[in-house]
Amino acid sequence: MTVIGGIEEVRLVVGDRLVAQHPRHWGKEHTEFNPVHYLALLERKPGALDYAKPLENWKLPDCLTVLRRRQEVELEKHGTREFIKVLRLLEQVPLHQLADAVEYALSIGANSVDAVKLILQSRQEHPVRLFCLDGHPHLQGVHVPPPNLEAYGSLCVGA
Repeated sequence: MTVIGGIEEVRLVVGDRLVAQHPRHWGKEHTEFNPVHYLALLERKPGALDYAKPLENWKLPDCLTVLRRRQEVELEKHGTREFIKVLRLLEQVPLHQLADAVEYALSIGANSVDAVKLILQSRQEHPVRLFCLDGHPHLQGVHVPPPNLEAYGSLCVGA
């Protein structure tokens, strides 16, 4: 691991990968925490979620608190671990996007990390644009016959 201390920021690099980046604080004995960096550890020790110093002043949207309570009721002792998996999605998306996905998941009664992941993925997909022949006059004369769909009738039971 390499620590690079600049005038305005401090970066932690492992190999060629940037692992962490924090604003530089010039005061003495100051500790700066980024809660997202501790989530992987919390997944192994979920009991520390309520007591971990890096998470002490972390303000999460209300929808995440609601999701956590629902998961703890439904999954009992595994609910906290499932909630931490939802929080780990913050390693990939910003908090406002995660909160929006969680709010939608709660509104449709989906309380799992997989549901939240699917919602996030669907919101990041872009619709496919239709193929346009403008600018390709040589292709406009090509005719492709429609497929014969009668073969699919043989797949039906009793056909």
